[in-house]
Amino acid sequence: MPSDVALPPPLADLAAHHGVATDFWDWQGNHLQVSAETIRAVLTAMGVPVESDADVETALADADLAGWRRTVPPTVVARVGWTPWVPVHVRHGAPVRLTIELEDGTVRPATQVDWWVDPREIDGALIGEATFELPGDLPLGWHRLVVVTGESGAEPTTVAATATLIVTPQRLTLPAAVDREQVWGLQAQVYQAQTRNSWGFGDLGDLTHLVDFAAARGGEFVLVNPLHAAEPIAPMEPSPYLPTTRRFVNPIYLRVADVPGHADVPPAAARLIDDLAAQGRALLTQDFIDRDTVWALKSEALRIVFEHVIETPPVAFTDYLAREGDGLTHFATWCALAVEHGLPWSQWPAELQDPTSAAVAQFQVDHADEVQFHAWLQWCTDLQLHDLQRRALEAGMGLGIVHDLAVGVHPQGADAWALADVLAAGVEVGAPPDQFNQLGQKWAQPPWRPDRLAEVGYAPYRDMLRTVLTDSGGIRVDHIIGLFRLWWVPSGLNATEGTYVRYDHEAFMGILLLEAHRAGAVVVGEDLGTVEPWMRDVLTERGVLGTSITWFEWADGAPLPPERYRELCLSSVYTHDLPPTAGYLELEHVAIRERLGLLTRSVEEERAAERASLDKVEQALRERGLVGESPSVDEMVVGLHRWLAQTSSRLLGVALPDLVGDRRAVNQPGTSNEYPNWRVPLTNAARERVWVEDLPTIGLAEDLAGVFAARRE
Repeated sequence: MPSDVALPPPLADLAAHHGVATDFWDWQGNHLQVSAETIRAVLTAMGVPVESDADVETALADADLAGWRRTVPPTVVARVGWTPWVPVHVRHGAPVRLTIELEDGTVRPATQVDWWVDPREIDGALIGEATFELPGDLPLGWHRLVVVTGESGAEPTTVAATATLIVTPQRLTLPAAVDREQVWGLQAQVYQAQTRNSWGFGDLGDLTHLVDFAAARGGEFVLVNPLHAAEPIAPMEPSPYLPTTRRFVNPIYLRVADVPGHADVPPAAARLIDDLAAQGRALLTQDFIDRDTVWALKSEALRIVFEHVIETPPVAFTDYLAREGDGLTHFATWCALAVEHGLPWSQWPAELQDPTSAAVAQFQVDHADEVQFHAWLQWCTDLQLHDLQRRALEAGMGLGIVHDLAVGVHPQGADAWALADVLAAGVEVGAPPDQFNQLGQKWAQPPWRPDRLAEVGYAPYRDMLRTVLTDSGGIRVDHIIGLFRLWWVPSGLNATEGTYVRYDHEAFMGILLLEAHRAGAVVVGEDLGTVEPWMRDVLTERGVLGTSITWFEWADGAPLPPERYRELCLSSVYTHDLPPTAGYLELEHVAIRERLGLLTRSVEEERAAERASLDKVEQALRERGLVGESPSVDEMVVGLHRWLAQTSSRLLGVALPDLVGDRRAVNQPGTSNEYPNWRVPLTNAARERVWVEDLPTIGLAEDLAGVFAARRE
């Protein structure tokens, strides 16, 4: 729990230097102080030694000298048109020059500023600081700063240091479809979007039915859950928000019949694949989605195809390997290692836990076919995502597929293995208590280390964004406030015993906008929960859409009127952390938390409070003529979406479960196996399976789509 004991001033100063909060305001407006135990654990995770008071004093002194010990900051981020000053540290009196190498190969000079800074003795040498101003007409992109020095009185000729320079947009220009008018689209968990021919799991082929349904009714996008890769072996983590990597895709979403070479396998192999497909269809009768069995069947079928095509790899596959580079090689190697040695990888032989080791290099040679198989799977997903986006655009959608970016990755996943040098160990990302998760949350994800990301020029973050944004009309960033600050919880402590760590939001946000600009994509930030108001101001200033959920939008004790919703926003009635709208109206969220012991007050009090809120919602709808007297659940669902259509928000989202009257939540935050999170198939009010090819025959689906079609007319 937060502490009432004051922190020692040196520890508080050290925390402030590293962006670690020593106090915060909770969701109920209480001002809380963070304990020394938490502060020390978080600083340790950042590589700062703080075991003793002497360690803290030494770390403070090192922090004061850190900038002077660098020739140049490792990364400089500027918006287009800015003229930032860059400090350069060299031996006092030595000549120095700073140039800019643009990504197109052009070299530009920086101008030294007449700005005197007293030299300092650093580690036995007198170090001076020269200040350079960068030109204001640098183009957007990833560039390099080069520091050239020389001996006193001589022309600078020696490259002393280099740094990454990133020039980002001032503001993201909205795609034409969003810029000219309000648009609507569907929101879906792809694994739920099954057809009668699915292998027990919705795939990228099944998703075309949602694209066609929405496009035919004026929808401009389909927002999908994160498609990030999971483990290649059982057990596969069911949560799409706890992936093994955020850069690559889970091949379980592949439509086997559409992978290159499937149509050309010999008859005997084709019969084997047909038998596997039949076993997959048999899974459609199960109560819950069984990822492990689905992947066992799909991976066997995909290996059959791979074995018949890989002797002469397509040129396009070779090009894909070159494009994705070392990142793909590391991921495919991790997958092959997982198949060979199991998981978690922390139990592998020590020499295989380091992706740069000679043992890993030898493994890649000895298991080249297996590594190539996992790279081939990624190429196949890349092709199918490209075809899906092309189909969406050809159907008339302005955005097409909008992807979701999870907050972080699994602590025993591929990224935690390959990117261990830029992730913090001994802590996990979470969230402090709020209205709907009153015990707080821990998400078992190692956070980025802000200092290490700057050291490597934010390359892992950039590469991840580029891959996710490929063939995408947009990106939804889950918990986008994590680009400003994240709640770090030390291992072994409760979610309430964490603290906020601040990030360089100018860098994180700027890189996101730069990559989205290059992809022509819209950016939606999920900015729910505890948010400092200025953070939303930054999102608006930079052209990033926020997120509004009708259930959370209140003012003066009543539902926020539609005309007061934010314009630069994706608004919807539903969020995947609550039951679908029909279920919410029936207090399914209270029933779940009662069963799981997640309430902090009696169930009677909780039901009474929620029912009182719902009564106010119904009254507000009735006053606007959106529902009649004593409306049914379905009428309330339609009425709430009519309310949504009266907002001025640029993007309006309609959830797939709402189209069919589903009641069951796909996820209950703060739980894992206590609730079948991310395993619930799509069902109607009677809990009968619903197939997405039948959407045009479902009255509620047509009614909801008609709300927005009528709005546009």
